[in-house]
Amino acid sequence: MLASHRPRSLSGIKPTGQPHWGNYFGMIRPAVELARDHEAFYFIADLHALTSVRDREALRRDSHGIAATMIACGLDPTDAVLWRQSDVPEVLELSWLLGCATSLGLLERAHSVKDARAKSKDLNLGVYSYPVLMAADILLYDTDVVPVGKDQLQHLEMARDMATFFNVAWMGQQAGGTVDESAPWDGQSLKRPRALIRDATAVVPGLDGQKMSKSYGNYIAVFAPAKELRKRIMAITTDATALEDPKNPETCNVFAMYKLFANAQQIAEMAQKYRAGGYGYGHAKLDLLALAEAHFAPQRDRYEQLMARPGELEDILVEGARRARIVAHPVIERVREAVGMPRRPAG
Repeated sequence: MLASHRPRSLSGIKPTGQPHWGNYFGMIRPAVELARDHEAFYFIADLHALTSVRDREALRRDSHGIAATMIACGLDPTDAVLWRQSDVPEVLELSWLLGCATSLGLLERAHSVKDARAKSKDLNLGVYSYPVLMAADILLYDTDVVPVGKDQLQHLEMARDMATFFNVAWMGQQAGGTVDESAPWDGQSLKRPRALIRDATAVVPGLDGQKMSKSYGNYIAVFAPAKELRKRIMAITTDATALEDPKNPETCNVFAMYKLFANAQQIAEMAQKYRAGGYGYGHAKLDLLALAEAHFAPQRDRYEQLMARPGELEDILVEGARRARIVAHPVIERVREAVGMPRRPAG
């Protein structure tokens, strides 16, 4: 196993298009910060993406794009472990074994299944079993903490439930009663991780004021070309208040986005301009554009360099998978032994 005295954290991100501002402020920047005092494991969830992606070239390109974005934004792949989910086949084996101890009733309660049904989406087996694969992603690495927003907490709770189901069925834990959360982990059962709730993580509004999402088409890509970036920012929805009239900054999408990039003094100055009048939404959008361009300029150069060298990105991901498998191997082997399968040598 990788030698470390730091708690192990794990997160994943799907390669479904370019990362946008919501991904950056909600996952990528917090992931870089978390890696300073955690043994950080980050995977590109290409298997999860297959529930909806049907373009193999896009999947490959976007997987590289996620890796390049995270590295460009400050993640050190020689310290943190960064890999492509499908390069660690043990995750699929653990997913099947977990599925054999998981009831359909639990899966029926998953937000992903309910959302697919509510929107009349194709409810394929991948969507239905999505939480089981997600649990395997987490449990395969003896993860200590999983950083999640409150809207994502169900994913971790289901993973913890599946670990308990499996431990009771095959790993010697007694059924009934409650799990003693304060008891030290025995090193043999599947480790139940805890949530690291990111209360301070901003909810990034999209162009229309809803939460920024590729599904809504209301996003701004982190490394959008200059013309596209300007076009997207100028398309942010605002009300019809005249230029000369005072405006309420707290109800404005442009101001909400500006606060993500600005320091306290800049935020106070823009708020004062809003309330004084004579400062239009067009002015605010141009100020947001300037701040966003300045914020991402250094990262953009590094991102473009990496994307121009796909072989280098492949080497980073392959090495990350090798390191991830070092950790995954003893976990899957003790699981195999628990269910009655023979152990296998590493490699």
